[in-house]
Amino acid sequence: MTRTCFTALVAALLISFASVHAGATSRIKDLANIEGVRQNQLIGYGLVVGLNGTGDTLNNIPFTKQSLQAMLERLGVNVRGQTLRTGNVAAVMVTANLPAFSTQGTRIDITVSSLGDAKSLQGGMLLVTPLLGADGNVYAVGQGSVAIGGFQAEGEAAKIVRGVPTVGRIANGALIEREIEFNLNRQSQLRMALRNPDFTTAKRIAAAINDYIGVPTAESLDPGTVGITVPQQYKGNVIALLTEIEQLQVEPDLSAKIVIDERSGIIVMGRDVRVSMVAVAQGNLTVTISENAQISQPGAFAPQGAQTARVARTRIGVQEDGKKLALVKDGVSLQQLVDGLNALGIGPRDLIAILQAIKAAGAIQADIEVM
Repeated sequence: MTRTCFTALVAALLISFASVHAGATSRIKDLANIEGVRQNQLIGYGLVVGLNGTGDTLNNIPFTKQSLQAMLERLGVNVRGQTLRTGNVAAVMVTANLPAFSTQGTRIDITVSSLGDAKSLQGGMLLVTPLLGADGNVYAVGQGSVAIGGFQAEGEAAKIVRGVPTVGRIANGALIEREIEFNLNRQSQLRMALRNPDFTTAKRIAAAINDYIGVPTAESLDPGTVGITVPQQYKGNVIALLTEIEQLQVEPDLSAKIVIDERSGIIVMGRDVRVSMVAVAQGNLTVTISENAQISQPGAFAPQGAQTARVARTRIGVQEDGKKLALVKDGVSLQQLVDGLNALGIGPRDLIAILQAIKAAGAIQADIEVM
């Protein structure tokens, strides 16, 4: 083999190894959030009008009636003491998320949810609704036509409902009126919050940042936090520092965990789940009961007064579908564990019980989380 061919082969192997290794890494941007760069939740109470008789029943929903009266009085219409029978108004709660660094005059989406007994918000118009933050201040004002993803149709004897017609959305339905002050560019200390706290992952993130900057800048404070001291060359330009840091590749470390949803029978296992040597057997007991009634007719020489009678005939069968004892060897991988349990021919429900039994026996090195 010539030197040129040998060099090309080594380069190909290095490229293939790098590609395999890079497949297990993630960007810091996808592993952690920057403290202070976050959304804020907003909420408000308002009225939706213009409904085609599918709104709240004013006699049953007092807050809708009071809100309608208060709104009309602000517009110079006095309806106190009057009987209101309109079915075209519905009281709603309006919710939204205020993005980080949102500026005045920009728009955000809002969600409108019925609060009373309205049947549908289709075709409704949300009137001006202040949206409040956790501090009680108004940060946005919402208004617009409600778009819903469901419908309801009914007659005298039947009705059909698709989706949820009492919840709608207004795209760009709120106008931001107040900004949240946060000068990220002037910060001297930063904190990164890991989305999945882990000691090893936090240490790897800090090491990757320090290797890139060239000086000890980052430090893992706890499993969920990495502290960063802004280097001198990035003073007053934190955005440039974060832009470079968030693209660094880090291989996250995950704890061995099995997540079980007993309601739906879903099982999710992590790749590091290991099992000590254990034998597993599973069997199903099936009991079958069949009723075959027979009719008994009086014979030719039966005593006078004998009548036809119904005689019950019950047959009971018991069958036990015993599976063979399966041996799961010591330290097997996730694939081998799944193959071994599948060899028993069991379904997800039985598999959940088996995993919990193996955990109770102390033979599984993983946490089981039941949702």
